[in-house]
Amino acid sequence: MTETISVEEFRERQQSEDLLVVDTRGEESFEGWRLPDSVNYPYKPGEEVEKAEFQSATGATEDETIVTICAIGRSSYAFADELTKLGYGDVAVLDGGMAAYSGAYDVTTVPTIDDSVEVVQLQRRAKGCLGYVVSCTETKQAAVIDATRQTDEFREAAEGAGYEVVAVFDTHVHADHVSGGRALADELGVPYYLGERAAEDREVDYEYEPLARNTVVEVGEVDLKALYTPGHTSESVSYLVNAAAVLTGDTLFVESVGRTELQFSGEEAVGGAESLYDTLHGTLLAEPDPVTVCPGHFPVADDGSTPITPGEPVAATVGERRQSAGLLQDDRETFVAEITDDLPEKPPNYERVIAVNTGRESLDDEKEAVELELGPNRCAAEE
Repeated sequence: MTETISVEEFRERQQSEDLLVVDTRGEESFEGWRLPDSVNYPYKPGEEVEKAEFQSATGATEDETIVTICAIGRSSYAFADELTKLGYGDVAVLDGGMAAYSGAYDVTTVPTIDDSVEVVQLQRRAKGCLGYVVSCTETKQAAVIDATRQTDEFREAAEGAGYEVVAVFDTHVHADHVSGGRALADELGVPYYLGERAAEDREVDYEYEPLARNTVVEVGEVDLKALYTPGHTSESVSYLVNAAAVLTGDTLFVESVGRTELQFSGEEAVGGAESLYDTLHGTLLAEPDPVTVCPGHFPVADDGSTPITPGEPVAATVGERRQSAGLLQDDRETFVAEITDDLPEKPPNYERVIAVNTGRESLDDEKEAVELELGPNRCAAEE
């Protein structure tokens, strides 16, 4: 019987073994998003596998340790059985496929200048999504910011550290993944916060606690101050935590800035880019140098590679970002031109994701949610 391994076991084995990862999805799906160092061998159940052809395409030998993977863990089982029949003795299937890998998280703590607050960062490795549990170390109360739909990950991170979640926030209406913020707030019976312009500007069709500019929400003895930071979207807010850290959503990243045309296009394109420039230089980079920038994403390429080290904090200081090269050194006119002219590929299914996150549409089941989210985030402008 073919061995099945979990995502956690797979990640551990990747670090200590030489694995040949064979992806059985179609070429287009593979090219659009894949695991690092994987090889593509398209396969559908019932097809015959020619050993010579497989070896030529993948470089596999009979003593190779092979892990097969597909979209949701179905065709890869049949394919693994075919490889076993051909004489490959060490074959395993990644349980749940790319969908399961997309839901894997690393959890780490982001250091700040204030010991009274703990900032726990949850890293969704395959998509590059970052969410946070921000806690008061004195009262053990916590807030969750930018939760993904795997809400259990955030509850477990808080409960494992002995914190009680008393509030849930989103920085904006996300375009690359299904937010879990509202669902988590409902599960816990706590308030759910968004920027006050979410209903009017983004047609958010559900109740939430609206945050006006500079509104402060107390979480234990920790203050979360809502900074109005439009640009990526018109309703975007960032959260200043005890003047020690700022959670910037998709406005300011560690290596880039947010893109604007997922909301602003046509005649509004220049205005969106100008708003982003003003937000960056007039609000976020105006904070003191030691304040820690905690972004909403990190980059993941189509080939699965990323410049970050999974499990290590993805953060920088305001001073570091202010002095960094790239778009942040441009004058206003140059910045606007670059943001509006050099447009990266848009996130997969982004219009449908936005419709779900505004409450205007709903998902039928888990399978639909998985398919909607497949692929890395593409929320950053290209430097």
